[in-house]
Amino acid sequence: MIGNMYDVTVIGGGVIGSAIARELSKYQMNICVLEKEEDVCSGTSKANSAIVHAGYDAMPGTLKAKLNVEGNAMMDQLSKDLEFDFKRNTSIVLCFSEEDRPNLVKLYERGVANGVPGVKILNGDEVRELEPNVSKTVVAALLAPTGGIVCPFGLTIALAENACENGVEFKFNTEVKNIAKTDEGFSVETNQGTIRSKYIVNAAGVYADVMHNMVSSKKLHIVPRRGEYCLLDKEAGKHVSATIFQLPGKYGKGILVTPTVHGNLLVGPTAVDQDDKENTATTAEGLAEACEKATLSVDGVPFRQVITSFSGLRAHEDGDEFIIGEAEDAPGFFDAAGIESPGLSSAPAIGVYLAEMIANKAVVSKKAEFKATRKGFVKAASLPVEERAELIKERPDYGTIICRCENISEGEIVDAINRPLGARSMDAIKRRVRQGMGRCQGGFCTPKAMEILSRETGIKMEEICKNRKGSELIKGEE
Repeated sequence: MIGNMYDVTVIGGGVIGSAIARELSKYQMNICVLEKEEDVCSGTSKANSAIVHAGYDAMPGTLKAKLNVEGNAMMDQLSKDLEFDFKRNTSIVLCFSEEDRPNLVKLYERGVANGVPGVKILNGDEVRELEPNVSKTVVAALLAPTGGIVCPFGLTIALAENACENGVEFKFNTEVKNIAKTDEGFSVETNQGTIRSKYIVNAAGVYADVMHNMVSSKKLHIVPRRGEYCLLDKEAGKHVSATIFQLPGKYGKGILVTPTVHGNLLVGPTAVDQDDKENTATTAEGLAEACEKATLSVDGVPFRQVITSFSGLRAHEDGDEFIIGEAEDAPGFFDAAGIESPGLSSAPAIGVYLAEMIANKAVVSKKAEFKATRKGFVKAASLPVEERAELIKERPDYGTIICRCENISEGEIVDAINRPLGARSMDAIKRRVRQGMGRCQGGFCTPKAMEILSRETGIKMEEICKNRKGSELIKGEE
């Protein structure tokens, strides 16, 4: 056995699982999160558009529409309480022909029906007045001022750390192999042993159908939809200020061009359905498609300043809707499945929605001592000169710059390792403090960061991984 009897076991440590765990931690329950990777935010949550959607896209009356708008509205206060990067930069959806204008109007009407504040239609000149680099071919656009951008790593880690501080136990490198119904609830077999739990939350991303189908005869089917992106240097970050979309098509919201909260420019994603739930390879064809389609929206995107490319998988459910709630024929098993876009935007609301559902079924009351706030990471380089000097006097390691591209100090890397749910891989450090995320992509700072990780944790240098076991960065002779 790797644990006692839990009230609730959450399968999946992405943004959805972490949001649900945090909300559940408000109640008097014993909770754990099982994550097959070495860290939270290791799947869909780490590789997406980082957009907080306004909520005009989903069909009125759907869970996607309801939870998108509610989650969007929660972001301001949540970002203050948990100290992660979030900005309302406005969303703009472009229409390129008069023939398509009725579809733009439908999107506007859908936004009004969904309760999205401030949506309106602009003509082409009005769009270009706001965004001078938008294509001359644009004839109209939908403006949604509540659209925003967020750091998906920052949001997920903030939710998870706060859940941990409120008593949630996280078990990493723990892959679920089987789930069986018992008299007490469920028996969950993992690669680390078996645990028991009264209730299960299935937040397993592209594997949510696998988990659901272990206990239910009413089968789910999720298709991994791969999207490829290009990330540009911060010199390109001001090319647009709003998130620029194209009118949605069959496979989603199309190619977007957007600034990031860290000052870069992001282009993507493509949309390719596949069977493989692990394949996040990028392709020359996919990246070329993303760049080519982006030029339809925005003129002069400086693609020579691309510093990296990546892809992520969205969990597309056949019914094109969030599956959230208790499985009909498996009492106590709660799904949070098919959470594709706008899943990141909806995550805070999904957490509340599902936690309340479970708490009502379990008949439990809220804790008196729940800690609603979390202190974010120190960003030494962004502090006023006097404040930074005082910090360095107290902690000299904040004065030693390790990552020159992003101005990340040794102190920040030490913090990433020693906080709740501290980093145990190079990607985990990167997600917390951005070491290795700049122009050189870790080319200069990785060896020193590895030394710090080894020193702080006792992990041998040759055992340090990029992420999961098998991705060791130092290889000796066989």
